[in-house]
Amino acid sequence: MKLSARNQLKGKVVSIEKGAVNGIVGIELKGGDVVTATISLNSINELGLEVGKEAYAVIKATSVMVGVDHHH
Repeated sequence: MKLSARNQLKGKVVSIEKGAVNGIVGIELKGGDVVTATISLNSINELGLEVGKEAYAVIKATSVMVGVDHHH
């Protein structure tokens, strides 16, 4: 799979919550952060996603939002 590396995060699937149509997949990155993505159940099945499997989170965004934590 060739993609520009900047938006491609390699990790391991740590959770899959299946709903009626979509599922929420959690991918743990090297640093321990978890990225979650909502994808169709069809995609989950086609990709053969399961907990423990290596996967890539690919970020495709037209805008980036920024927030701050005022509790520090």
